[in-house]
This record gives sequence, structure tokens and C-alpha cells, in this order.
Amino acid sequence: MPHWGPVGRLDAFRERSGQTSYRFCYTQGAKSTEGFRPFDGMPDLEAVYHSAELFPMLVNRLLPKSRPEYADFLRWNGFDPADPPEPLLLLQRSEGIKKTDAIEVFPCPVPDNQGCYLNYFFVHGMRFHLATDEANAVVAQLHAGDRLHLRCEPSNPVDPMAVAIDAGKTPIGYAPRYLAHDLTRLLRECPSGSVNLFVQRLNPNAPFQQRLLCRLHGCWPADFKPCSGPEFSAIPKLANA
Repeated sequence: MPHWGPVGRLDAFRERSGQTSYRFCYTQGAKSTEGFRPFDGMPDLEAVYHSAELFPMLVNRLLPKSRPEYADFLRWNGFDPADPPEPLLLLQRSEGIKKTDAIEVFPCPVPDNQGCYLNYFFVHGMRFHLATDEANAVVAQLHAGDRLHLRCEPSNPVDPMAVAIDAGKTPIGYAPRYLAHDLTRLLRECPSGSVNLFVQRLNPNAPFQQRLLCRLHGCWPADFKPCSGPEFSAIPKLANA
């Protein structure tokens, strides 16, 4: 059984009243991912859960507004503290990472207004790469707008689907695992030079998992459907799926 996989799906719906409602269900990945247990308050893998507010288990993955570093947290994620985003958008960008578990929250990409792929994410694995003086020096010199490079690592002994991120010729981390399959396809199918990764924001004082925010822009192949593997399929049958 795999050690990682998509285990749940959250949908948000804008009601006629202008309010947002939420729906959560488990995906087939919940059955195939080794060691996964249902979330608190959501014990049934076959059920569909509805709420007029963002589910508590997701709200708890956001930094409380009362924390003194909250304004910095918004900046690290690319938002203006004077105009904070909706909680769901902040959750998507920050990935909802906590030290107490391995759960990550991520959005399923959709085409932008030009029909292209646009996504923001933090470089993963920087803690290990920045253990070298060379990588530290390279990252310290990065600025917003600098080009980074994606590189597939099919010989990676831990994850053959891994997509490495380099600054010049220096490895500095990896793309998130939840994007690896789709990025591999984009790199394979899009015209050369049409998939580009840039530094969006460097946060030298942030935790490693939020040290380097990237912006990915690329083509969107005609038959490209992100998050479409069997492990992403909802276990219960959904309306408006």
C-alpha cells in the first residue's frame, strides 16, 4: 500500500444568499493509503458530510488570528494583512500543514482566464537541501521573479514520480508530491519552454515548509484533467461532482 495518497475531497458552493456551504467526502485513496484513519467527527468513509461553515478539522489547520505572527503568516503565503483572504484560500495556499501529522491540503488546479495552468505552491524538502552551504548561498540570493527549474527524477529511490526543483544547477527541493504526477505530464506533453516556474516570494524567517513560495505557469493540454486518478475518485456517489 502507498504511504501517501489523496484521502478526501472538499467542495465549496456559493449559495444564492451569498454564503458559502461546504461538502466533504473521502476518496478511494483513503482505502489504499497505508495507515490512514478517518478524521475526528467524520468516521464513515461512505458518508457525505455537509456544513454551512468550514469543517472544524480544517479550521484547526489555520494559524489562529490571535497569534502574534499571524500578519507574517499572511505575508509568507503571498497575502496582504490589510486585505486577508477567505479561510479556504489561505488553507489551500498554506497547505494546512501541522507538526503533529502528515496531512496536506491542496486545491485541484483549474485553467486560468487564458486557459493556462497557474498554480502557487511552496518548495518541499528544503530542510534537507539547505543543510549544504552551497544551497543556502544560492537560495539567499533568490528574488521574486527569478526562474527556477523543474526536473523529473525517475531514478529517485524513494519516489520515482518525484519532481526536483533547481536554482540554476543547484538542487533546492521538490515540488509537492500531490502535484508530481500532473507536473510530469505537463513537462512531457507541453511544448518546450511553455512550463515555467518562478520565485513568487522568499521568506527567510519562515519555517522551512514556507520558506520559498513559487508560481507555476504552463500550457493546459486539451485532454488534461488534474487530480483525476482512481485514488482521487469519491467513495460515495456525488451530485455536482
